[in-house]
Amino acid sequence: MCQDINRPDMAGHDPLIIAGRAFRSRLMVGTGKFPSAGALRAALAGSGAEIVTVALRRVDLAHPDTDSIMSAVDPERYLILPNTSGARTAEEALRLARMARAMGLPDWVKLELTPEPKYLLPDPVETLKAAEMLIKEDFVVLPYIQADPILAKRLEELGAATVMPLGAPIGSNRGVRTRDMIRIIIEQAKVPVVVDAGLGAPSHAAEAMEMGADAVLVNTALADAADHGLMARGFALAVMAGRLAYLAGLGPERDAAAASSPLTGFLE
Repeated sequence: MCQDINRPDMAGHDPLIIAGRAFRSRLMVGTGKFPSAGALRAALAGSGAEIVTVALRRVDLAHPDTDSIMSAVDPERYLILPNTSGARTAEEALRLARMARAMGLPDWVKLELTPEPKYLLPDPVETLKAAEMLIKEDFVVLPYIQADPILAKRLEELGAATVMPLGAPIGSNRGVRTRDMIRIIIEQAKVPVVVDAGLGAPSHAAEAMEMGADAVLVNTALADAADHGLMARGFALAVMAGRLAYLAGLGPERDAAAASSPLTGFLE
């Protein structure tokens, strides 16, 4: 019988806490690029995710049809995290967040400001400005940022609920290329650190979790897969494995071999 890896007894009573709310799953899922609502449903089911991001510019919140993103995301089952993807300024991001609130979506928002079109790198100046504006209006802000420890700390001090540094450029599937800076962010952060963007394989997610990230967000890797549900399941297992390895404490790397069966020890 297949066990649910998100059950508390399997997760070691280790919930993810964001803004005072507890989640069993440490895998968040984005909803872009899927070929159909059915493909998205399969990915969500396989992932065990509880937080699902939705780009406000790509959905008709008022009139979801049977094959739309919103038709695949049950608000009773998932926390829908509105995403300001496509916004280029703080003012645009604020307008999108207010629109989501007016449509009845949660006050949570994934703050994403990417004015540079080729690599879709987040704008640190506008992100900091937008975060301050949104927090003043009582939004729970989860900002997507470059792997910049100084910016991460500034956002935390403003009251951001998480920081979400990129592993690699959005949609690149290149893995954790910013690992050195992410390690510093994790070391300094007092809010959850979510590695977001660029994770293309379950092993990438496991690496991020082994480093001590609190969660990861994945979209393109699932949408690109031939079997969306199976890939999502692979990511769910990898996130759990990485988290357990981090909690257990990884052994040190060594320059030379060290025998696993030494000639001296407790048998003498």
